[in-house]
Amino acid sequence: MAYVIGVDVGGTFTDAVLDDGNGSIVAAKTPSTPPDYSQGVMDVIVQLAENLGEPVEVMLGKTHHIAHGTTSSLNALVMGNVPDVGFLTTVGHRDSIYIMNVEGRYLGSAPHELQNVMGQTKTHLIPKSQAFEITERVDHAGNVVIELDEQSVRNSVEDVLGQDIRSIAVSLLWSFRNPVHELRVRDIIHEIDPDVFVALSHEVSPRIREFSRSSTTIMSAQIGPGLRDYLGELESRLADAGLRGPLLVMQSNGGAIAAAEAPATAISTIGSVLTGGVVGAVNLGQQLGHKNIISTDVGGTTFLVGLVVDGEPVRTSQTIINHHPINVPTLEVHAIGSGGGAIAWIDRGGNLQVGPRSAQSVPGPACYGAGGVEPTNTDANLVLGILPETGLVGGRKKLDVEASREAIRSHIAEPLGLSVEDAAAAIYAIQNAQTGDLLRKTVVEAGHDPRDFVLYAFGGAGPAYCAGYAAEVDIREVVVPLGPVASGFSAFGLAASDVILAQELSDPGQMPVSPSATQKHFEDLEKRLSEALDRQGLSFKEILYVREMDLRYTAQLAEVSVTVPSGGLTEADMVDAMNEFERKYASLYGEGTGFSAAGIQSITLRVQATGVLPFDPHMPELEKASDSDPRDAQVATRRVCLDAQIGFVETPIYDYRKLRADHVIAGPAVIEVPTTTVVVPPKMSGTVDRLGNLHIITRD
Repeated sequence: MAYVIGVDVGGTFTDAVLDDGNGSIVAAKTPSTPPDYSQGVMDVIVQLAENLGEPVEVMLGKTHHIAHGTTSSLNALVMGNVPDVGFLTTVGHRDSIYIMNVEGRYLGSAPHELQNVMGQTKTHLIPKSQAFEITERVDHAGNVVIELDEQSVRNSVEDVLGQDIRSIAVSLLWSFRNPVHELRVRDIIHEIDPDVFVALSHEVSPRIREFSRSSTTIMSAQIGPGLRDYLGELESRLADAGLRGPLLVMQSNGGAIAAAEAPATAISTIGSVLTGGVVGAVNLGQQLGHKNIISTDVGGTTFLVGLVVDGEPVRTSQTIINHHPINVPTLEVHAIGSGGGAIAWIDRGGNLQVGPRSAQSVPGPACYGAGGVEPTNTDANLVLGILPETGLVGGRKKLDVEASREAIRSHIAEPLGLSVEDAAAAIYAIQNAQTGDLLRKTVVEAGHDPRDFVLYAFGGAGPAYCAGYAAEVDIREVVVPLGPVASGFSAFGLAASDVILAQELSDPGQMPVSPSATQKHFEDLEKRLSEALDRQGLSFKEILYVREMDLRYTAQLAEVSVTVPSGGLTEADMVDAMNEFERKYASLYGEGTGFSAAGIQSITLRVQATGVLPFDPHMPELEKASDSDPRDAQVATRRVCLDAQIGFVETPIYDYRKLRADHVIAGPAVIEVPTTTVVVPPKMSGTVDRLGNLHIITRD
C-alpha cells in the first residue's frame, strides 16, 4: 500500500509520522522554523526519509497524501498578526461588529476577569475606516426587498482598495437565506481586481446572529490570504521534492480538507494542530478498548486537553478568540501556555509563575544554547536529571546544563533565596499543579468523574509530567503512547484522519418543524457536501453523513445539538429530536433546569460528511518479553529529583527501544525515548503493552 504522512507544525517542534500500510510506522522531529514554517515541514520530511532509509523523492513518490496541521492561522489571530481587511455589509448595519451584541466585553473571559468590571474592554477586529455599507436588503424569508445597488458596491470596493487592502469580508443581512447579493458582490469585486481575496458569510458561516456571522467572516478573511500563500508555496515545494498525492489540511472538526479548498473557509483550520492528538486518541482507544479518554498534549508552547466520551470526541459549535465568536464546528480542546518552553518568572508579589509566555524554538530554553537566557520547564527538567545531558531528539539537540543552572539561579533561585535545585523542583511542581487545574476544569466542570477516564499523555514534554498532573485529579491510569510515534502522537492522529466536511444552515422555527421542509434542507446540504467531496481529489472507502439540529428553549440562548436520522423524516422524528434535546439539556445543565412550557425552537441544521479513506494506521506490535523484569533495558542510573521533599535519588534509566511487551518498570524510573522522556514516580509502575504503550498506575 501507499504511504500516509501526518505533519504537525508546533510553535517549537515539527513532528512527522509515516504509516506504510503494512503495520510499520516511522517518526521524525525537527525544530520549527518561524516565520517560514514551510521550511520546517521540508526539514522534517527529509529527516523522515532518512529514518525510513529511502531518498526523499522515492518516499514522496509512494505517498498517497500528506495530512498537515498548523498553528500559523491560530497564532496569527491570537497575536493580531493579520493583514488589513475590508468589510462590506448592508446599509444601516455597519456598527454591529463594534456594538458586538453587547458580548464583546465578556465572551471567553474567566470568572475572575468577569468580576473586574472596570478592567473589561472591547477589542475591535478592524477600524471603522475599513468598514463600508452597501444598499441592498433581503428579508428573513429570503425575499429580496431592496435590489443590490451595484454602484454603491463599486464605490465601496474602490475605497477599500484605495487603502491598499487585498482581502474583503462580505456579510449581508439574511444572506444565509438567500445569497444572491453576496455572490454578485464577489463578482463585482473580481471584475475590479481578480486577485483580491473575498470571504462571503453565507459560505463561511451560514448561521443566524449577525455579529457572530460577521466576526467569523472577517477573521476568515484575515487569515485566508496568508493560508493561501503558505499552502501554495508548500504544495509547490513538496511537488518539486516528488510528492504526487494531495496535501490535506486538518480542520478544527477533526477531519482534513484539500489544501486548495482550505483558504475559502480558512477559519475552519484554526484548531487544526490542536485536534490531531484527539483524533489519534480515538484511533488508539479503539485498539486498546478505551472509550472514555482524556487526551493531553504538552508540546513546547502549550498544554492541550480534549475529551473522548463513549468513543466520540467532544465537539462544540462555537469557539472564542479575543472576545470574538467563531462559528466553526470543532473538537473541544482547552489550552494554556504551559509547555516545555514555558518561561518561569516571579510576579510583583514575589510568587513563582510558569508561563504562559514561551521561549518557543527561537531563542528556545537556555539549555539550547541559541540565545535564550530565561529559565523554562525544559531547563528545570535538565537540572533535576529528568532530561539527559546528552541531549534531545536522539542526541541531535545538545543541551547545556550549566546554562540552565545559570538561568534558574539568576532569575528564580537567588531572588527567592533558594538553591538552584530547589528552584527547579518548584518549577516542576507548579507545572504539574497548573496543568492539573486545567484537567479539573475540563473534566469535572463538564460533569464527568476523572476516575471514569484513562488519561493519554503525549507531546515532547507530556510524558515527563503526566503522572504528576494525573494525580492532581485522582486519575487512576495513564497511557503514554510510545511505540514509534513517541512525542509525535498528534502527527499520528493527522495520519489517521479522514476527510470531514460540514455544511450548515439556520432556519429558525418552532418545534416540531415541518419534517418535509427540514428534509429538503438536509438534502440540499448533503448535495453541497457531495460536490465538495468530489473536489478533494481522493477516492473514499465510504461516505458517511450525520445530520444535526441545534435546538433551544424559546427565548433562551443555550443551544444543544441533537442528531436526527438519515432518509425521509417524519413527525415522530421531530418529536424524538425534542425529547433528545430535553435529555441532553438536563445532562448538561442539571435535572429540572429545562422549561418545556416555553416551547422548543429549531435554530440551525447541520450535516457532517466523512469521506473514509482506505487507510487505518495502527501501532505495530512489540515482541513479547520472556519475563516482566526489564533489566536488559536499563542503560544507566543518574541522580534525579522528582519530589522536592525527597530530593535527588539514584534512579534507573531505561532505553525504551530495548523494552518489550509485558515489561514492568517500578518507579522511580526514567525511560528515555529518542523524542521524549517518561517519568515513573515512586510508588507507581509502568507496564508495556503489546503496542509499546506504557501504562502507568499506582502500586498497591
